[in-house]
Amino acid sequence: MASNSSGSDRQGRAQQRLRIIAGHLQRPRDIDSTVSAAECKANGSEADVASDGKNVPKRRQEIMKWNGWGYNDTKFLFNKKGQAEFTGKRYKLSGMIIPALKEWMEGTFGTNMQHKSPATPALTRSAVQPPTLNEAFVEELKSTGIPFSHDAEDRVFRAHGHCLHEIFALREGKVGRVPDLVVWPNCHNDVVKIVELACKHNVCLIPYGGGTSVSSALECPQEETRSIVSVDTSQMNRILWIDEKNLTAHMEAGIVGQDLERLLNESGYCTGHEPDSMEFSSLGGWVATRASGMKKNIYGNIEDLVVHVKMVTPQGVIEKSCQGPRMSTGPDIHHFIMGSEGTLGVVTEVTMKIRPMPEYQKYGSVVFPNFEQGVACLREVARQRCAPASIRLMDNEQFKFGHALKPQVSSMFTSFLEGLKKFYITKFKGFDPDCLCVATLLFEGNRERVLQHEKQVYDIAAKFGGLAAGEDNGQRGYMLTFVIAYLRDLGMDYYVIGESFETSVPWDRVLDICRNVKARIIRECKDKGVQFQPLSTCRVTQTYDAGACVYFYFAFNYRGLSDPVHMFEEVEHAAREEILANGGSLSHHHGVGKLRKAWMRETVSDVGMGMLKSVKDYVDPNNIFGNGNLL
Repeated sequence: MASNSSGSDRQGRAQQRLRIIAGHLQRPRDIDSTVSAAECKANGSEADVASDGKNVPKRRQEIMKWNGWGYNDTKFLFNKKGQAEFTGKRYKLSGMIIPALKEWMEGTFGTNMQHKSPATPALTRSAVQPPTLNEAFVEELKSTGIPFSHDAEDRVFRAHGHCLHEIFALREGKVGRVPDLVVWPNCHNDVVKIVELACKHNVCLIPYGGGTSVSSALECPQEETRSIVSVDTSQMNRILWIDEKNLTAHMEAGIVGQDLERLLNESGYCTGHEPDSMEFSSLGGWVATRASGMKKNIYGNIEDLVVHVKMVTPQGVIEKSCQGPRMSTGPDIHHFIMGSEGTLGVVTEVTMKIRPMPEYQKYGSVVFPNFEQGVACLREVARQRCAPASIRLMDNEQFKFGHALKPQVSSMFTSFLEGLKKFYITKFKGFDPDCLCVATLLFEGNRERVLQHEKQVYDIAAKFGGLAAGEDNGQRGYMLTFVIAYLRDLGMDYYVIGESFETSVPWDRVLDICRNVKARIIRECKDKGVQFQPLSTCRVTQTYDAGACVYFYFAFNYRGLSDPVHMFEEVEHAAREEILANGGSLSHHHGVGKLRKAWMRETVSDVGMGMLKSVKDYVDPNNIFGNGNLL
């Protein structure tokens, strides 16, 4: 790493500033008040496996699936009675029977419960290539005391994200190029040491946060001949300070979303940043991919929340000199860091805006006669700038999918009420069950203001034919966000593969892009010999003054196909082409990685690509951060 002669002076000035504002700062109650922001936790002081479930263990595979989504104890399955159920105790849906899911899968995909495609239960170590170690790097790393491993399971776990092709291969026991070594820095200074050693010995580094990437960002480049080291930031998980006067908090970048919110909540605060993956994704990953959360209407996207970022690069540490809310000092260096996807360095510490926890929270839902009127309602809500914390519109196919995930009702009275609602909407109001769509809502804030806000949104919805559909549907829709990812594993057990992808698009193109992309997926699947019509569905998930984010889901039964993953990728490629042809963006918040980088030049122009490459060439001239993303 390039030497930084003024580094110690700058650090001293930063420490002096920190002491000056120390009167503002509060440490979370579980953090030792003697620990300064520059100090590391003692190496080895943390247990390797978190017994309380509140921290991410080094050996993640002991609580999480190595070839699927989420926790080991949590999955969808069909029990001996043929009923679908959701195992574990972690979610509100856990332990419940889902009576309609089997029929929905059979009707939608033509699945047969007798035809299974089970996953490889355990990793075969012989399938993993022996590590290619840079012995000089390893010897010097030992002297630092920073924990590391070249165990096969540790390496495989950090060699992938959650793209369909990655998980499909692992389920079949196929393992490609994986990191040769995994290191677990405990703090910023550990990362500095790791990067310095990597530069000295020409080792390739790939930062690893929560592992939830869906852009092939974590895959090791096949052409890389150097030793590859995965820098797992999960042990950098502390809140270093909370500033109650300025409503900011300074955190290590390895902390995952659910732990960040839990610790802030204990002090009465929150960030409000809740991406769908917040249980497992990390703060550093949010910054590196320009993430967006479900409640961005109130709290903002990650670029709106970040006040200060510290990143270690091969040229040194990059950060701003103060924590001011805004600066006019040329192009914002934060925007070189945000979205850099691990190509320039490792994000180590982040200061974010925080807010007091909302006094009142209320869910809601609205059913519309059709998708067009639902979109028109969301457009008007955005125009009047009165969007609740979250407002998401599902099309009819996704509404039916959500309905299939309803748990078994607990009483005859509840069942009667459900039937009454259905009768009122479809018979009395005349909504066509094959056309209607539903928006789920979440309001947060002061109770009186929330109730006023709720009335305003429902009044707008009524102008577009919307009917209030109750708090329960809204809450259930929000809860399903966190369990829906587990369904892909169930689908693959029965020869169904699926994926989600997203875009952002101007308001006047929303309906066209939804219609055309869904139709393109169906047409491509038919042309490529898929026997059953695929599920092709969408929802509008985030709204802006000038447009919206649209999520697409597609899945199909791949029985009879010789190379289902290749065919799947061809369909997904065609869908992305259709998105771009209809005026959509390459990505709203998933990022580019290696999966979508073929379209980068078209997206940002030749000059834009030249600018990005120039930054890369200066900051990392020897391509130490060689994950191959973006460029």
